[in-house]
Amino acid sequence: MNLMTVALLFSAVSFIFFGLGCFMSPRMRTEFVRYGLNSFRKTVGALQLVGASGLLLGYFFSSVIAFVSATGLTILMTLGFAVRIKIKDSVWQSFPALFYAILNFYLAEALFDLI
Repeated sequence: MNLMTVALLFSAVSFIFFGLGCFMSPRMRTEFVRYGLNSFRKTVGALQLVGASGLLLGYFFSSVIAFVSATGLTILMTLGFAVRIKIKDSVWQSFPALFYAILNFYLAEALFDLI
């Protein structure tokens, strides 16, 4: 298993949990209120689940699907990082969003080369 495969599977599994958390976790409800984005919680959760599904489907069937999903997750997490900066979260609180933005950017770059 190469680095791209490990990164893709890690990202996909992470976003399955993050997406489900947006629908089921009381903590996530509280966080989205804190972000000032309560009305977008379910949309973000759905986008995370779609992105994770696209990474997995793309891994098995089509690099194009995986590329589009990785690009979408990069955008989503870049916006998430921007929200964290806007609400003045600490570096430690903001780091996961930045990490996943960079991880999915790496995946998008690597997958683009396979198209």
